[in-house]
Amino acid sequence: MRLLPLLLIPLLAPVCRAADEPFMKLHALMHPTPTEVKWLEIDWRTDLWEARKEASAKGKPIYLWEMDGHPLGCT
Repeated sequence: MRLLPLLLIPLLAPVCRAADEPFMKLHALMHPTPTEVKWLEIDWRTDLWEARKEASAKGKPIYLWEMDGHPLGCT
């Protein structure tokens, strides 16, 4: 009787794969497209003073992305 589940695994594998298909389609839809992750290519600085010195040396502006409040949006 203990071997019965082991014998059923090969029979149930195609059913499990068929059930995974909708999940895999949904999972693929949730991944960001390459254009949506372009911001990851930016060499972000976390030290404002160092970023200011670098921007001054290169004659470029600073894009400051900052938030006020709790990082999780809890107030």
